[in-house]
Amino acid sequence: MTHRTDAIAAASPETLLAIESLTVDFNGVRVLRGIDLALSRGEALGIVGESGSGKSVTWLAALGLLPKTAAVSGKVSLGGEALLGLAASRLDHIRGGRIAMIFQDPSSALNPVIRIGRQIGEVLARHQGVSGAGIRAETKRLFDLVSLPDAARRFDAYPHELSGGQNQRVMIAMALAGKPDVLVADEPTTALDATIQAQILDLLTTLRRDTGMALVLISHDLGVVSENCERIMVMYAGSVVEAAPSEAIFASPQHPYTRGLLAALPPFEGELQRLVPIEGQVPEPTHMPPGCAFAPRCPQRMIACQTNLPLLRQTRAAHFTACMAGPDALAAFPATIGEGMPA
Repeated sequence: MTHRTDAIAAASPETLLAIESLTVDFNGVRVLRGIDLALSRGEALGIVGESGSGKSVTWLAALGLLPKTAAVSGKVSLGGEALLGLAASRLDHIRGGRIAMIFQDPSSALNPVIRIGRQIGEVLARHQGVSGAGIRAETKRLFDLVSLPDAARRFDAYPHELSGGQNQRVMIAMALAGKPDVLVADEPTTALDATIQAQILDLLTTLRRDTGMALVLISHDLGVVSENCERIMVMYAGSVVEAAPSEAIFASPQHPYTRGLLAALPPFEGELQRLVPIEGQVPEPTHMPPGCAFAPRCPQRMIACQTNLPLLRQTRAAHFTACMAGPDALAAFPATIGEGMPA
């Protein structure tokens, strides 16, 4: 019914970063179940899914930021250089240099007792070799780049003296200090009001276009990534369930989970409509259902979904889906949809 394909992660001359068969286990419990993706230079990739889907864990694993209790396997390469198992000294050079990450909460990512200019200066010194007066000048340039008000005076400020939106701009400036090839933004607008959220997202899009870096935008909001990303990956319970160009995700979603996420979005125009939630919760890694992880919540579930694990397959050009209840499957099992499955 389904077969595995690595086309979604197939390397090409334009591929900058590739992840193949990435898995993560904590104390023998698998939380990430074989992630494949390829990221091209200058591309904007959105990764969406509910909390617990594995979005952040994917990148923490790829960058070697998980605790030692995590067992990580698979392949991660940047410009052809393997990252998993890389010497700590070399990995420290790559993190913050070629790959930078913006975390969800700037208030916890910034050291509250160190002035922000010094914190950015450490990145500049490590990855760009800047020192002395050059640090202050380059920090001001970065603050101007991210539109931080009164940039010259902010060098000597502490994080608590800035608003949440301003601290997020500082985090973006810190990420850009190393001139990264890849910027991973993990829920960069969490806890920000709608106006500041829009400003931060517009800033990230502008910076990507101006610098040529690749952008990975992690979010639980399909609406956010649709406006800022060219391609979207939908994750559920530690796996990729759908991947396609943004337009295709919205015009013709293939996976029931993706359709559920779209149904929960408020309409951008027209009359107000009742939102349709996805019933149930993402399963805990210790209590994964057999077969398809989404089956207990899926309105198109079949008996086969209880025991068969759907793997990614190409359904259309550049469109990949992990579901047995696709057009072909529905024709093959017309009488079994919903039968014999738990409510």
